[in-house]
Amino acid sequence: MRAAATAAGALLDPTAEGGEGADTPSRRYRTVWISDLHLGTPGCQAEALLDFLREVECEQLFLVGDIIDGWQLRRSWYWPQAHNDVVQKLLRKARKGCRVFFVPGNHDEFARKYLNHNFGGIEVVKEWVHETADGRKLWITHGDLFDGVIQCAKWLAHLGDTAYEITLKLNRYLNHLRAKFGLPYWSLSKYLKLKVKRAVSYVSDFEVAVAREARKRGVQGVVCGHIHHAEMRDIDGILYCNDGDWVESLTALVEHADGTLEILDWSSTPASLPLALQKARPALAKVLESQP
Repeated sequence: MRAAATAAGALLDPTAEGGEGADTPSRRYRTVWISDLHLGTPGCQAEALLDFLREVECEQLFLVGDIIDGWQLRRSWYWPQAHNDVVQKLLRKARKGCRVFFVPGNHDEFARKYLNHNFGGIEVVKEWVHETADGRKLWITHGDLFDGVIQCAKWLAHLGDTAYEITLKLNRYLNHLRAKFGLPYWSLSKYLKLKVKRAVSYVSDFEVAVAREARKRGVQGVVCGHIHHAEMRDIDGILYCNDGDWVESLTALVEHADGTLEILDWSSTPASLPLALQKARPALAKVLESQP
């Protein structure tokens, strides 16, 4: 519990400072949604996330839950510098005028004690209704309240979380080998979930349940996270949007100036590739240029 609280302090401490650096954003949006960063776990793709935060500028940024993984931190402490840099980057965005909202999820449920508080410019809220530039209202929620396992059998969720961590470790070893052969990042856990019938059924049931609640609330759409599966589709007249995660898919949901919504897949950008492959890219480019 103390470890999780320490990590929470890094996000909620308004005095936390980091190197300001010289960011030169190349992409500008009206609104950005990211979730399931799982800072405090080895599976967090912090370097790719830092690149995303440097490249993207927005008026509003929603952190849609599971930003800090309190479950993992209670089991064992893991907090490398890159994870601290992510927190500092988020605080810096708030200082520079971006309105940042933090909607706690089940892995960072400790932050629900601080609802309606503002820490370093980051507003902690239970949920939110966002109005797009073209007038649509979107309900923002992490989504764990619609997960039957979380609500009715939390012990099973913790057991599944442990199994998930093991899969992610295998995934890191696999991608280390893939990098040696010049292959891009590939998510083993994402592949397994999409291949298992029950997992696919669970995702579908979750999406329908969230969309049904959005309809009851009288909004045109919903943005959530939780299931680590980026998606944007119509469900019985409700726009369902899931911004994915920064463990497996490296995705975000963005709103353009005209209200158009889009899912960004950051896993295909050069900076998100494994470090070994990034270092090899210049040499590989020269070799290719020299070929007839």
